[in-house]
Amino acid sequence: MLLIYCPYCQEERSELEFRGAGDAHIARPADIASISDEEFESYFFIRDNPKGLIFERWRHIHGCGRFFNAVRDTVTDKFIVTYKAGEPKPEIGAAAAQHGPVETYEAVEGEAQ
Repeated sequence: MLLIYCPYCQEERSELEFRGAGDAHIARPADIASISDEEFESYFFIRDNPKGLIFERWRHIHGCGRFFNAVRDTVTDKFIVTYKAGEPKPEIGAAAAQHGPVETYEAVEGEAQ
C-alpha cells in the first residue's frame, strides 16, 4: 500500500483516500475568453508526460478534502515531498536529496502500520 502524507492533516494515509488533480503550478491565462482556440487547446488539453520527478495537485478527498501539491516520481510512483497549495515550488534536487528513498508499506486490509 502506498502511503501519502497530507500536509494539512499532518499524517500519512492510504493512497485510496486521495485523487490526483493534474499538473501543479500551471500558468493560467488572465482573460480566457479572449484567447484563440489553439491557445486554449494548449492550455487546457496539452500536458507533458515526463519520466522522472513532476509537480502535481492532489486532493485528500476522503479526509480533510483539501488540495495540496506533491513532487512525485513517475517511474517509481513514489512521493518525494508534499506541500500546501499556495506555497512556492520546492527545489526538486534539494527535496529529493533531503528526503531520500521513500518507504512504502505492504499491508493487508485492516492491518495497521
